Amino acid sequence: MNDRPLTLMAVHAHPDDEATGTGGVLARYAAEGIRTVLVTCTDGRCGDGPGGVKPGDPGHDPAAVAVMRRQELESSCAILNVSHLETLDYADSGMMGWPTNEVPGSFWRTPVEEGAARLAELMRRYRPDVVVTYDENGFYGHPDHIQAHRITMAALAMTESARKVYWTTAPRSMMRRFGEVMREFGADWQEPDPAEAAAMAEIGLPDEEITTWVDTTAFGGQKFDALAAHASQGENIFFLKMGQMKFTELMGVETFVRVHDTTGAAVPENDLFAGLR
Repeated sequence: MNDRPLTLMAVHAHPDDEATGTGGVLARYAAEGIRTVLVTCTDGRCGDGPGGVKPGDPGHDPAAVAVMRRQELESSCAILNVSHLETLDYADSGMMGWPTNEVPGSFWRTPVEEGAARLAELMRRYRPDVVVTYDENGFYGHPDHIQAHRITMAALAMTESARKVYWTTAPRSMMRRFGEVMREFGADWQEPDPAEAAAMAEIGLPDEEITTWVDTTAFGGQKFDALAAHASQGENIFFLKMGQMKFTELMGVETFVRVHDTTGAAVPENDLFAGLR
């Protein structure tokens, strides 16, 4: 165990996902000398194009969007001091129910065992001590997030490499606070309809069910800047509208559910590497 650094591997679906839920821990653990490995599963081609042009609209070039988003991803990784970026480059599947879900080569259509085999190869190469990905619903039901969860858990079963495994989540108390903060922005925030509000109320977990609370306040600026590096998606990244100070206040603690542990570290915990150092 002494011939390599402690290693964190985060498995995400799209360019920009790395910054939203794990930007703080990626920056914090890099600063602590831990090797950070980001695996991004799709090319992000279903994101907005230049000028905010939407997928399916005239002028939206999925291949050009993928190239642009790769460049933004590399910039984000540089800001977060990510040690190694690995991309699986599956085609972005788009939101649930979009025709792009069924396009040949889309991540959603990829057999789990195929994606898992490729990810398992990376796990054998980097031998991560801690692996982070989404829960079985991909946090909010996006098909590529769900698929990232599936291939990660399958790859872990193939390799039995990680000593600790976590799923990203959000405390319900933070979700309520988020709504309050967004209302402070007046015209920038529209109240969701009742169906959307009910769905949002189910996102995240009750505070008492969260096992791991990691303070990343000191790295809020890096996290904000990493999100801002994904400039082409700025219209959709509403966190940026808060400004860095309010963003750090709201997003300065990243939360997780620990689903596998070989260390016996007590929960709740405040460190993904508790029991490993």
